[in-house]
Amino acid sequence: MTRGSAANRGEGPRRRPLRPRLQVAVLYGGGFLGPFGGSVVASVLPEIGADLSVGPAAAATSLTSYLLPFAACMLFSGTLGARWGRGRTVRIAYGVYAAASLLCVLAPTFVVFSAGRVLQGCANAFTTPLLMAALAAVTPRERLGRALGIFGACQAAGQASAPLVGGLAGEVTWRLAFVVLAVVAVGMGATGMPAATATGGEPARLRDALTARTLRIGGVALLGWGALGGLNFLVSFRADDVFTLNPTARGLVLTGFGVAGILTARRVGDVIDRLGAYRATLLGAVTGAALVCAVGAVPSVAVLSVAWFCAGVSAQFVLVGVNTAVLGSTEPGAAGAVSVVQALRFSGNAIAPLALTPVYAISPLAAFVIPAVLLVVLAPMLMPRR
Repeated sequence: MTRGSAANRGEGPRRRPLRPRLQVAVLYGGGFLGPFGGSVVASVLPEIGADLSVGPAAAATSLTSYLLPFAACMLFSGTLGARWGRGRTVRIAYGVYAAASLLCVLAPTFVVFSAGRVLQGCANAFTTPLLMAALAAVTPRERLGRALGIFGACQAAGQASAPLVGGLAGEVTWRLAFVVLAVVAVGMGATGMPAATATGGEPARLRDALTARTLRIGGVALLGWGALGGLNFLVSFRADDVFTLNPTARGLVLTGFGVAGILTARRVGDVIDRLGAYRATLLGAVTGAALVCAVGAVPSVAVLSVAWFCAGVSAQFVLVGVNTAVLGSTEPGAAGAVSVVQALRFSGNAIAPLALTPVYAISPLAAFVIPAVLLVVLAPMLMPRR
């Protein structure tokens, strides 16, 4: 029986095989792992410190131990990954990430735990920018904002679920959270990437990514994520110090930020396709700064939770806005450019605990107000208008 006769009898076109569909889904699902791995410790910092015999300030450096090498490696990971092949690079990176997660599970001391976090950060740097560049390569430009909005929703899902999973694990042992990370990484690596996203043509060059425009957009990403998503540890501290919430309750409060992103990221992408990246990013910066100040000042845990939820919406305008600005450009080296922007974004997340934990010890309110002011003043100066 011929294909034509089958079609004439109403059987319709064949469904796409399962594996290619899963590989396309991995382009979105891969966005989950970075924020999840970076934030999974936020709600259980007191438990990690007590278990590994370190103080709260030292425990907070576990955020930086992941995010700083993650950000540093992403300055060049997109370019190198494009040279080596996206699929092969991503599979190897997921394998290393899984092994590093197991090292954290078994860590007997805080030094070994920190080493595992460093390896996690380095490995994840070789996934996120390559997945985003592959997504941009298979998406029509007029729908790029929506596609990146969905990717942002997946990242928000990682941001949202990490504190809750960490908090629930903390009721038994915080180490269970890293078992989850290892399992997710193995699943992502085994699925692979669509063959259609393979790179070709001229070898990728780092200088194509390090343009003035890319660095300006990256500066906005640094400010935006450092002053919004990067403050989840401060929200956790305040929930513990002021409202005496247990790990699960702290995790639920922090989860609101990511849930907001999950619910709104696609719509945010549609708005960005209409308004443009510049205006949408500034909208997120202004509203986000106001909400961060509210989170640091309100006397009610209910109001704090609502404000932190709304801050998650503002963060999506900033995040999807800067991603659309860089991936919507006609300049060469998309993987390298988005790698640089993401490196600076997560640098803000990594610097925030180091810079603001001492400020919080002196004045909790100032620790929220200072990054908010920097965001609202500097973002309009840095963000390119086109």
